[in-house]
Amino acid sequence: MQLGLIGLGKMGGNMRERIRRAGHTVVGYDRNPEVSDVGSLAELVERLDGPRTVWVMVPAGAATQSVVDELAELLSPGDTVVDGGNSRWTDDEKHAAELGAKGIGFVDAGVSGGVWGLQNGYALMVGGDAEHVERLQPIFEALKPEGPYGYVHAGKVGAGHFSKMVHNGIEYAMMQAYAEGWELLEKVDSVTSVREVFRSWQEGTVIRSWLLDLAVNALDEDEHLQKLRGYAEDSGEGRWTVEAAIDHAVPLPAITASLFTRFASRQDDSPQMKMIAALRNQFGGHAVEAKQ
Repeated sequence: MQLGLIGLGKMGGNMRERIRRAGHTVVGYDRNPEVSDVGSLAELVERLDGPRTVWVMVPAGAATQSVVDELAELLSPGDTVVDGGNSRWTDDEKHAAELGAKGIGFVDAGVSGGVWGLQNGYALMVGGDAEHVERLQPIFEALKPEGPYGYVHAGKVGAGHFSKMVHNGIEYAMMQAYAEGWELLEKVDSVTSVREVFRSWQEGTVIRSWLLDLAVNALDEDEHLQKLRGYAEDSGEGRWTVEAAIDHAVPLPAITASLFTRFASRQDDSPQMKMIAALRNQFGGHAVEAKQ
């Protein structure tokens, strides 16, 4: 299958490689000419046979809107656009309507896997009409992890990004719990190796998880996280999750508290935020700030 892929950063570049390894043809475009296969979006569209599929991996908001607007003028009826970035689900509904008016299909795909996706595969949460989603199955199969799990057609347009948003909200709360436990263990005199306590939890405990494994990786690199400043950004999806909870009157005390704690990290050198920053760097390659 042929695919156009726009945005070849940490996620997009690895996705291009994984899809190619599965035997598909990927024509990639990025503003960085060193990684781009073509010089423009117009050239990307010209290189694809119809009906075309173009997957967008650019930042949410204005950047995604700009690409969708340009594709709306370049593509033809019967083509399909996939937004695989972290767009807000309400934007998906708008983009589907804009493209649909020109006979172009739209699918939203929440993608999880970070910098480990090339090796392990990407979890995919997809929204859109069945006819558009089914056409993309070969690409979804190439990207997802091996085995029966890691892919879901979650529902209509917007369902993929809404599911990924909730996933990220849960991720916030899980990381916060590990960070709080780590700080408490570091505070007491009786525990002499917090790193090894975390390592001991990796097997046979009810709190074992990939995030726990990544916490151990981070502690192996910097046992007391002394090299990190206690500061962690929020991606925006945590905020959207809390906003959606308010709109639907669903109580989310743990997720909401974890979001507010990240805000607190911008005021102080928070020990908990060192662990959050370390985990975000481990699974997603997100930048960390060195302690001055």
